[in-house]
Amino acid sequence: MSIEAVGSLETKGFPPMLAAADAMVKAGRITVVGYLRAGSARFTVNIRGAVSEVKTAMEAGRAAAENTPGGTLETWVIIPRPHENVEAVLPIAYSPESEPYRVSPGSSNRLPAAS
Repeated sequence: MSIEAVGSLETKGFPPMLAAADAMVKAGRITVVGYLRAGSARFTVNIRGAVSEVKTAMEAGRAAAENTPGGTLETWVIIPRPHENVEAVLPIAYSPESEPYRVSPGSSNRLPAAS
C-alpha cells in the first residue's frame, strides 16, 4: 500500500482542468502525475502527495475549476493510501514526465534540477 494519497478531479472543459491543476501545484506540495480526456469535453487531472497536501491542493483546485468561466467541476475524489493493485492498473503512478517534479518528503525544491 502506498503512503501517498492520490487525488482526482474531473471537469467539463479543458480550461477549468488547467486552472485546477495550476492552483493545486501552487497550493500544496503535490505532483501532477497526469491527465486524461474522459469523453468529448471531460478531463480528469490526477495528483499525488502527502494526504494533507493533497487535501489542501484539492480544495484550491475545486475552487479554481468552479470559478473558471464556462467550465464545470464534475466530480472529485481523494484516496488517502491507494492499494498497490489500484496503482498498478489505473493511471495514477508517476510517469517519466512527472517524475522530475515529484515532491519528496523534506524537499523544498519542486522544479526539476537544471541540466
